[in-house]
Amino acid sequence: MLPWILCGVLSVLAAVLLWRDRLAARSADAIAAQLTEKLTGDTNTPIAVPTRDRRLRALASALNRELRTLRALRHRYELGDRELMEAIANVSHDLRTPLTAISGYAQLLERGALTEEQRGYVEQILSRARAMSELTEELLRSTVLLSGTPEVKTRVDLRAQLEESLAGAYTRLRDRGMTVRADLPEGPVMRELDAAALRRVLDNIVSNAALHGEGELHVTLTTAGTFTFRNPAPSLTKTDAARLFDRFYTVDPARRTTGLGLSIARTLSQRLGAALTATVEDGELEIRLTWEEA
Repeated sequence: MLPWILCGVLSVLAAVLLWRDRLAARSADAIAAQLTEKLTGDTNTPIAVPTRDRRLRALASALNRELRTLRALRHRYELGDRELMEAIANVSHDLRTPLTAISGYAQLLERGALTEEQRGYVEQILSRARAMSELTEELLRSTVLLSGTPEVKTRVDLRAQLEESLAGAYTRLRDRGMTVRADLPEGPVMRELDAAALRRVLDNIVSNAALHGEGELHVTLTTAGTFTFRNPAPSLTKTDAARLFDRFYTVDPARRTTGLGLSIARTLSQRLGAALTATVEDGELEIRLTWEEA
């Protein structure tokens, strides 16, 4: 009789342990699902624990503390980013008027009777004023582009967009002494996306090559829609490549650039559902644009 009683007790204990194990597994799955939801969304609701298990409740409590800290940091970052964009826009607007006045007065001086030396000074003033105006406009455009304007998706031919960007940069590339070799599919490569955002991404990548590159710019586009831009960059290090997409970062501080071109390109690429990466191998810079689901 006693063995049967022991077997019954052991069976009950096994059933209880199995039930507790399954309940703990379901609770852990629920915590994991809620954590994913909290990380991908912006919500103040804490993780709820559908169990009285003290270890799982302690885990949920610790996760909720970290989520509160993360939420505070995210809000602080977003606020700082908005304030920075507003400051850039305000400064850009404030610079426009004096730069226009400087250019206007310099042009009036240029029309007068000047010596060769004086004319050279005026040309320098105009050149610097134009450069400042271009930088100011680039800063102003960046605040508009990064302000979260809604997407307008249409069917876009990636090949045609790339050809237009290369054609638009032809003069700058030629003046830089660069040539272009393009390996493109024979037919169109269609994709549904925001055409204006893609055009700005491609323009900024090609403009960066025209500003900092040398030699041959080798451009490829695959039928899957992957863009690759490769050109010699012997002075570029892997550290530089890792920072190319940082806001305001410039490889050559002596050049009059804002360092926003590739940063804007990466932000817009992410909105398009694409990844923009840069690598340096054997003295060549490669910038690649790939679609995340490809």
